[in-house]
Amino acid sequence: MASTQTTSPALEVFVRLLRAHAAVTRQLSAELQQEHGLTINAYEALLRLSRAQDQPMRRVDLANSLLLTASGVTRLLDGLERSGLVARQACPSDARASYSVLTDAGKARLSEASKAHIASVRALLEERFEDEELGQLAAMLDRLPGVDPGANAEDCSPAEDAA
Repeated sequence: MASTQTTSPALEVFVRLLRAHAAVTRQLSAELQQEHGLTINAYEALLRLSRAQDQPMRRVDLANSLLLTASGVTRLLDGLERSGLVARQACPSDARASYSVLTDAGKARLSEASKAHIASVRALLEERFEDEELGQLAAMLDRLPGVDPGANAEDCSPAEDAA
């Protein structure tokens, strides 16, 4: 007989949440890779840089917003730089710091990828949930740590002038 310590509604939900996140991320990343040559992390990095409004973004801040380590964001940005989607800029006041900025090619790739990606996200969820259920799910997820209850659909789209 399973102990109540390992079997509980909270643990059941936790396992399902992790598995759903992994499956959804894998599916969306595969679509982005196949159609636009971007991983979901690369897409998110381009999106964050587009929201910086043509201002250089410190790599450490980008790492924190993407929930990546410093070395993880360096590897990600190195690939985006080689592809010409992101440019590195030195900090004029601190030689140890470096910045990243979205290039015109990065803006174009993000704009192209965003349309398909947003449509995929909508289809994935709208095929499975009614609008009312999506509202309930959002309200429940808002209570978890790290979730921004003020986040909205515009956060998923590139900044207006980047598109």
